[in-house]
Amino acid sequence: MKGASIEATLELWASSLREVKARMRPLFSQERVAASANSFLDGLLGDERRKTGWMRAEAAGDAGPWRQQAILGRGRWDADALRDVVRDYAIEHLGANDAVLVIDETGFLKQGKASCGVGRQYTGSAGKVTNCQIGVFAAYVSAKGHAFVDRALYLPKSWTADPERLAAAHVPEGTTFATKPALAVAMIDRAIAADMPFAWVAADAVYGVGDIEQVLRRAGKGYVLGVKSDHHFGSWADKPVVAGTAAQIASKLDPGAWQRLSAGKGTKGERFHDWAYFELADLEADEYIDGATGTWTRGLLIRRHAADGDLAFFTTWCPADTTIDTLVGVEGHRWAIEDSFETTKNELGLDHNETRSWHGWHRHVSLVMLAFAMLAAIRARANTTPPKRTRTRLPT
Repeated sequence: MKGASIEATLELWASSLREVKARMRPLFSQERVAASANSFLDGLLGDERRKTGWMRAEAAGDAGPWRQQAILGRGRWDADALRDVVRDYAIEHLGANDAVLVIDETGFLKQGKASCGVGRQYTGSAGKVTNCQIGVFAAYVSAKGHAFVDRALYLPKSWTADPERLAAAHVPEGTTFATKPALAVAMIDRAIAADMPFAWVAADAVYGVGDIEQVLRRAGKGYVLGVKSDHHFGSWADKPVVAGTAAQIASKLDPGAWQRLSAGKGTKGERFHDWAYFELADLEADEYIDGATGTWTRGLLIRRHAADGDLAFFTTWCPADTTIDTLVGVEGHRWAIEDSFETTKNELGLDHNETRSWHGWHRHVSLVMLAFAMLAAIRARANTTPPKRTRTRLPT
């Protein structure tokens, strides 16, 4: 971390850990349960590569993993309340009005059939259909950093159609099948209800069409959402004629229509690709929000990979006169959630959950989210350039 001495960084670590533990404390009715939660958090932040119950117990000095396991299983506390604590903490440290809410999913490889939501399904984590759980996540991304602010376990229809299986995994009564986009809509609704400051939503083609677009338009939020190559686009009114599937439109592009732009910095520097953008229609804000003013533009953004020419397509919604540079930057923020998945799995044990229940999954994931948000807050504070000192001239 630049901008802070080792001594200052260590103190920042200690004070931040005390703070997040204090924020968790009201969730637990008993001191011993709170102490176990604190030990669990310490274990997630420890040096052990595997964050299993036994490893966390050993780090905490416990004779066995029972206290660690009780936090995820037998203890009585609300994982959704912890999710809200994480969200509020992240916004306090990373909040910005131009932030991007990024939606994506990740897989948790599992054996057997008992773990809640497990089944043979496709996960990009493995790049194939395999036995796994799928979690849908929302990450908050601003110039100050990024952190997870919401999560949901996806239940396939094979689960929601089996009441005995749901009961065995302690899934809340009344839980029904919800698509991944529906889970994303619920997250966006929660973010808006909590007055979370953000201007954009970015997501891949799993979430690119349907209810998400309508929810964001009514909320006055811009978006850059992935769509498939066969998604149809058409311009109207005074915009240049554009019509056809995304792939057809891309195939007819003049070489001069492409612009080489960076989608932001990655681990290897600026991520340059070729981009093309079409404004399809201008619409007045009051068509979606009563009393709203201003013009918004619906568009199509196309990315061509600089190395292999692979194409990706995005439907966009933004205030009129928004530049292609801005839209490319919003799409580039999706990299942050990929980094978040990698970091939390490799360093914080996101995929080391050993419980099989619904509440066990949500509790484990929420605790990992808190640990990751704390690290993001520390990084943001440590990297803040201190104000320049100015000399005060004493009166003579």
